[in-house]
Amino acid sequence: MKLLNPWELLILVFVLVLIFGPKRLPQAGRALGQSFRGFTDAVTDRVDKQDAEAVQEQAQPAQLPPAQPAQPQASPPEPVAAAQQPDPRERDTVL
Repeated sequence: MKLLNPWELLILVFVLVLIFGPKRLPQAGRALGQSFRGFTDAVTDRVDKQDAEAVQEQAQPAQLPPAQPAQPQASPPEPVAAAQQPDPRERDTVL
């Protein structure tokens, strides 16, 4: 990875001073640092919580509810005979 050479770094600092001004530049840097620190703390905290939950799940086996006896099922109703429908492909012939 190529780092910035001194001239590029000097131009970058000059542009930042022009945009933010000399009074607000330290505040912007401080706010950026706090944001970055908060982000890393949140990410590591989340990872730590996930690790703790995984260890806790491995330590305690999952408990299943007690088995229930199977209920006898009623027999399905008998099918009702459908009325005979004429085949739609057959047509009445007119003489």
